[in-house]
Amino acid sequence: MSETATDIHAWWPEAAAEWPESDRDRLARLDPERLPAHVAIIMDGNGRWARQRGFMDRIRGHEAGIESVREAARTCAQLRLKALTLYAFSKENWQRPVREVTALMALLTRFLVNERGELMDNDIRLRTVGVPADLPDGARRELEESICLTAGNRGLVLNLALSYGGRDEIVRAARRAMDMARGGELSPEGLDETAFAGLLDTAGLPEPDLLIRTSGEMRVSNFLLWQIAYAEIHVTGVLWPDFRRPQLLEALLDYQRRERRYGRVPNASPEES
Repeated sequence: MSETATDIHAWWPEAAAEWPESDRDRLARLDPERLPAHVAIIMDGNGRWARQRGFMDRIRGHEAGIESVREAARTCAQLRLKALTLYAFSKENWQRPVREVTALMALLTRFLVNERGELMDNDIRLRTVGVPADLPDGARRELEESICLTAGNRGLVLNLALSYGGRDEIVRAARRAMDMARGGELSPEGLDETAFAGLLDTAGLPEPDLLIRTSGEMRVSNFLLWQIAYAEIHVTGVLWPDFRRPQLLEALLDYQRRERRYGRVPNASPEES
């Protein structure tokens, strides 16, 4: 291997040696200096995946999607991203049939137990956004145990959105601000965007640079409404159970083709912008 090739591959994760050539080709086109710090994913299409394969029970799609969660988290950790937030269960999902909700909570509980080795092996720290107090006792206990177990890990933060709604999060943050104001901890003048962001569930994490939605739907579904103000959005028609490393790498490549302006005119002087 030439010195130039060695330099190009120097940042690659060790695991890439085992990746198929097509994924290594995608990796070679990524600029390590322009990777997103935080990726957020709306994991959509589990029910359609199940129906397309003739399954009567939608939960079969959710079960198949566990491998997509595992591969997305592992790949983000290997690429040394800072955070991955997954929209696992929304506030609105409680309105689904009781049988489906019960099955989803059982699946969440099994995931939290079964993936502990994977989290530890990849130095992944688990945290959550939303209202975990809404979860059944068993799921909540396993969530707390996994968060405690991985608290010392220093790699990727895997952030599960559970019983989460973007509007609900903003309202809860506003209530915190009001409580602080009543207690003399916060003045109206002291409540700016930075202070308010510190009251959100995602406090301490960078805002998402990239929002991915699977299954081709063109909406954000009440997900991280404050945080995605300047996120780049990548929509793929691939259903979540079929979303694997190749699709994640393609999303990262798409992200790097974007010009992030934050409302500014590119390459303009302050007088022109």
